[in-house]
Amino acid sequence: MINHSRFTPGPDPTPPQRTEAPEARRDQEEAGAERRRPEASAGAPAHTRRAVLKAVAMTAAGAAGTAAAARTAAPAPASAAAAQAYAVAPGASAEVALKVNGQLHRIVLEPRVTLLDTLRERLGLTGTKKGCDRGECGACTVLADGERVKSCLTLAVMRQGAEITTVEGLARGEELHPVQEAFIRHDAFQCGACTPGQIMSAVACIDEGHAGSEAEIREWMSGNLCRCAAYQNIVAAVADAAKEVRR
Repeated sequence: MINHSRFTPGPDPTPPQRTEAPEARRDQEEAGAERRRPEASAGAPAHTRRAVLKAVAMTAAGAAGTAAAARTAAPAPASAAAAQAYAVAPGASAEVALKVNGQLHRIVLEPRVTLLDTLRERLGLTGTKKGCDRGECGACTVLADGERVKSCLTLAVMRQGAEITTVEGLARGEELHPVQEAFIRHDAFQCGACTPGQIMSAVACIDEGHAGSEAEIREWMSGNLCRCAAYQNIVAAVADAAKEVRR
């Protein structure tokens, strides 16, 4: 009888070997090679694959950073000329020439002073109101070279040589501007805090040709807020003033 137990494979006495990732095995081989180097090279830097890759990556990042810095430090000639024209030494003041309501003013002030504070604090034109002081309510609206701007977000030095019109400059002596008269007729104000900005924005809205309908007026006057919610009367006043201006 054949003893089949001789052909039955028994347990493998050799323990299974752990399979390692190629990357980990490569790093271990490199580390072993480093340990086997002669003592003469102990002071030299270890040129392992990982060290070389790190050095290449750092070199590439440094080159990219240098190129970006060079682009930033070398602006276009026009930009450099403009920056030089408005350059002011730290802590120094600048002289700004503004033509406000037809009168030329030369004011020495810090570059950080807004147009709103210049009008109110330096020129005494307090008709322009400081509401939110962050460009959301529109109470500080004035005209700069015929365009409406929010003076709380505009630095005075940015309007060098500009012609500024405030609510004080609309009337001609005792004769009110058509928009001012329309606001009175339609009772388009209550507390009056937003009224100067509303009037200045309405003047520009009509001059820009955006007063053709109530919907258009609402759209182009939407940058001016009224806490008293007199919007219906404001829209009616703007539409009425637009007809008066067109005559």
